[in-house]
Amino acid sequence: MSTASPPITRERRELLERRIRWIVAATITYNLVEAIVALTAGTLASSAALIGFGLDSTVEVLSAAAVAWQFTRRDPERWEKGTLRVIAVAFFALAVYVTASSALALTARLEVAHSTLGIVITALSVVIMPFLSVAERRTGHALGSASAVADSRQTLICTYLSAAVLVGLVANSLLGWWWADAVAGLVIAGFAVHEGIEAWRGDACATSVGMLLEEEHDDR
Repeated sequence: MSTASPPITRERRELLERRIRWIVAATITYNLVEAIVALTAGTLASSAALIGFGLDSTVEVLSAAAVAWQFTRRDPERWEKGTLRVIAVAFFALAVYVTASSALALTARLEVAHSTLGIVITALSVVIMPFLSVAERRTGHALGSASAVADSRQTLICTYLSAAVLVGLVANSLLGWWWADAVAGLVIAGFAVHEGIEAWRGDACATSVGMLLEEEHDDR
């Protein structure tokens, strides 16, 4: 038989909430840097995977900004559906772009140049993202926040994407597998479709909105 966890004190809750905000802010900041570097490297190397990776990071930042804006409104729940639909459309557009670019690269056998910058940023992401994910997951569990735990899983998935792009870049550079970059791009496209569907359904975000509204109501 499971027992309920003892309630945490207000001071402890405030500490954990501040920690969550710092972790999320660090994640957003890194994603922004990641997007700029990946898009620059992808353009220079003509890499569909790197460009898609950078665009995915941009969508992640815009998604977080959209949700943050939503919670500045007087009635956040009222804006929830529209915010989620905008996020979903952005992911679907990303999927279409990356799929088309990768398909063109495969059919035309487009060569991708070696990208040291691309390898460095994806390798850094493989190292940094798991730490951010673990920190947010532990804090989310301690706080009892389902949304924070879910967001930590999202960050972990981004690690897998980074690894996929890194493998494609290294395979292209060392083994001459020109198609590896396009395949990595298709992996990103599949991920974008999945995220778009989740955003359109709005299950996780709806839970987050409900929790926050309930906490606000309880505080009053």
